[in-house]
This record gives sequence, structure tokens and C-alpha cells, in this order.
Amino acid sequence: MTVRTDKARGLNGWHIFGIFGGGFGVIIAVNLFMAFQAVSTFPGLEVSSSYADSQTFDLRREAQEALGWEASVAAAEGEVILTLVDGAGRPVYPAELEALLTRPTTRTDDQLLALSRGPNGTLIAPAELAEGRWRLRMVGLSRGGTEYRHNITFTVTAP
Repeated sequence: MTVRTDKARGLNGWHIFGIFGGGFGVIIAVNLFMAFQAVSTFPGLEVSSSYADSQTFDLRREAQEALGWEASVAAAEGEVILTLVDGAGRPVYPAELEALLTRPTTRTDDQLLALSRGPNGTLIAPAELAEGRWRLRMVGLSRGGTEYRHNITFTVTAP
């Protein structure tokens, strides 16, 4: 009988436990990081109660469609140009219009625009626009009192 003094190290149960524990630890850490990022950058609620908002949705939509307004947006050197026209292509100037420029996933770049009349029926506002996706959220009233809501998503690219 021979006795080995140089004990060969093999893969044992503790090694397997450490590998599995480390792997699951990495998975859990990444999931926690991603969950924190998702919650910290969430812009918030669209409406306080989706059920209550849905009860009048069809009526508001039909009234807004009856206006026949079409909106488009363009981004230029440090400004946003909004064009709002009726079905005949004539410029529309609502009684009230609030325009909020946002990023789709965060509120850090939100800008409430100060719209002023521009040439050819446009509404122009100064804005700080970086590259990427933007959303223009408009809420207003027509001269007849009909509520108008419209969101336009657009992309700003480098010149």
C-alpha cells in the first residue's frame, strides 16, 4: 500500500456550490440593477385612472376628429416648428395650446414650450434639442371649446 502525499485537487461539491452560487448572484445583481434603472427613469403615469379616462374616450376622440386638424413638427437650429392645419390646409390657431417636449423614457429633458406665431401658419418655440427621440405632447382647446390632444414622436439627428 502506497500513501500519496500530493493530494490531487478535483472538483468537489463545494466547488459546484460556489459556481452555482456565484452564477445566481450575478443574475440577481443584474436583475436588481435593471429594476432600479427602470423605476428611476420611469416618467410617470399617463392618466390617474385608465378606467375613468376610458369612459369618455370615444366622445372626446369623435369631437377631436370632427375638428379635422392635422399636426406636424420639425426641429431646426434651437427651435421646434409646429404646423397645425385644418382639413382644407388652412393654419389653425387654437384658443389655448400647451406644448410639452419630452423624451419617451425620462423626464430629465422635459421642456414646456413657449409657442409664438411664425410665418405660413406655424407655431415656433425655442428648445434645447439633443440628438435622439423626442415626443411633443400637445393639449389645448379649439375656439369652439373642443379639447385637443395630440402626441407626435420625432427624431433629431446630427446635421
